[in-house]
Amino acid sequence: MSAPSIEFWLDLASPYCYLSALRITPLAKAAGVAVRWRPFLLGPIFRAQGWQDSPFNAQPAKRAYLWRDMARQADKYQLPFTPPSEFPRHARHATQLAMLAAATPWAAQFCQRLLSANFVHDQDIRQADCLLAALQGLTAQPQHWLTLARQSGIYHAANQRSEWAQQRGLFGAPTFWVGQEMFWGDDRLEDALAWAGRVGG
Repeated sequence: MSAPSIEFWLDLASPYCYLSALRITPLAKAAGVAVRWRPFLLGPIFRAQGWQDSPFNAQPAKRAYLWRDMARQADKYQLPFTPPSEFPRHARHATQLAMLAAATPWAAQFCQRLLSANFVHDQDIRQADCLLAALQGLTAQPQHWLTLARQSGIYHAANQRSEWAQQRGLFGAPTFWVGQEMFWGDDRLEDALAWAGRVGG
């Protein structure tokens, strides 16, 4: 029987994905569960539902609640947090780069750096200098990775990943999959890990 594993589907523009990304590594290690990082674009799924923007931007009261809730959750987990000056930042290039990085040993660290850049340092993760900074020390060829992430193949792969996720039933992020069992939201991270430990690989 294979070791327990969990798929972590994350959008780099999602504040709750920031929380999960910074929490999941030690929690998964303690649970004996492997994490498969699945960066993806949530925007196409929203647009398929008729939303042209984040649902949090449609209602000022809901957006205000989002940032207050994020502040509380970050304080709960003792994580730094700063509401970004622009939300959401639709970071296609960053996502495509994270998709390529998912096969490397530094996938988690790279995604954590990007999410921290967005939700701690209020940096624009769409910009090349921000991506290069996130790659610093992880690879000897950061510019090469940036170039790879702009190729048409990974562009189409990102679109296909969003389409596949929607067909599978994904509607928000973060989402965790254990086999065919889906868990949505940062507050379901522990439940997903516990489920993975129960059912194994």
